[in-house]
Amino acid sequence: MPFFSVIIPVYNRAAMLERAIRSVLSQDFSDYELIVVDDGSTDHTSGVIDTYREKIILIRQKNSGVSAARNAGLRHVRAPWILFLDSDDEYLPGKFGAHFEFIVKNPSILLHQTEELWVRRGRRVNPMNKHRKLAGDIFIPSLKLCLVSPSCVCMHRDLFLRYGMFDESLPACEDYDLWLRISLREKIGLIPGAFTVKYGGHPDQLSHRYWGMDRFRVYAICKILSLYGDTMSWAERTAAIEVAKSKCRILLTGSRKRERSEFVAKLEGLIEWLDCDSCSNKDFSFLLQE
Repeated sequence: MPFFSVIIPVYNRAAMLERAIRSVLSQDFSDYELIVVDDGSTDHTSGVIDTYREKIILIRQKNSGVSAARNAGLRHVRAPWILFLDSDDEYLPGKFGAHFEFIVKNPSILLHQTEELWVRRGRRVNPMNKHRKLAGDIFIPSLKLCLVSPSCVCMHRDLFLRYGMFDESLPACEDYDLWLRISLREKIGLIPGAFTVKYGGHPDQLSHRYWGMDRFRVYAICKILSLYGDTMSWAERTAAIEVAKSKCRILLTGSRKRERSEFVAKLEGLIEWLDCDSCSNKDFSFLLQE
């Protein structure tokens, strides 16, 4: 049984996938398996994969989205520790060794991550202070902005049994949703060194594909409140409600300008529900509709 399982989901990224695969295979820590999930690619992705066919575990499925692709990989892992790598990112040398050392020294922490380097349109950029990664109890600061990066994370397989897998109903912000569920109950670790390069700025990123990305984050927060609101601390529940309301108001402003009257009415109803500080069930699936 390998120590690490690495999952790379990919859809139509032949030009970037090879870099990602090579960054895994070039690691000097050899006790791992690499699972590539081809989510119904129609470009030359299959040709790139075939080049490394003997060194990877390949899963092919019809196009179902990144959550479904990651979940498909999760169902095939053999290792106790799982890493993800987006197909447009790459690992830097020493990543596996850094994770292994952290796990040995911190056996009670079941999810940790490294720092990362950011490259946008071919140029190195520095993250703003609001993107600074934190360690420990990070649930409340993570509500405003996702503070865990999929390509930086290493997590124990048991976490998926406790908190569920990626929500396949979410077309984006699926990682934000999962990290909130986990960080509500688990402490998060941090390795200070940068062992991942995160590339951005290309047009096929999910953030460029969907309008009002905050609606997916509001959905995730409302789900947390519905599922765990009765067991959350006062500080956790209050913070979740306030951040959800703030994001709803931003969505309201944009929706009114675009004359989305039906969506506006449902958002206003959602804000009323949040104002009641109630953890009762409410249908907020309208946030996922185009």
